[in-house]
Amino acid sequence: MLVRDAMSTVVLTIGPAHTLRQAAALMSARRVGAAVVLDPDGTGIGILTERDVLNSVGLGQDPDAERAHAHTTTDVVFATPSWTVEEAAAAMAHGGFRHLIVLDRGEPAGIVSVRDIIRLWASARVPAPQVPA
Repeated sequence: MLVRDAMSTVVLTIGPAHTLRQAAALMSARRVGAAVVLDPDGTGIGILTERDVLNSVGLGQDPDAERAHAHTTTDVVFATPSWTVEEAAAAMAHGGFRHLIVLDRGEPAGIVSVRDIIRLWASARVPAPQVPA
């Protein structure tokens, strides 16, 4: 099983100047747990997760004043669509994170999360429930 089979191709991209409230509203509306932060003039490609937003709010910071760039992870591990899901899971476990940006030809093509991998593994291992006739 490959990352391309598990990844979500719904990639929310935001800029570094988005406020955390704007980022959270977009993530909520798209029902995703992370946004890819594109900063072509700065750090390049980073990721902002729901945990980053939660940590900021938990510290008492103002989500209307805090900008994505201040909370973006820029030391990112990237996957490719041809990685195995086992490689992706190992990278997440080793790095202690729950989302991987999937790059194809240097561009964000998707995001794979722990939930995506579990869903793929579960569907491959658990037979579908039988509907009584």
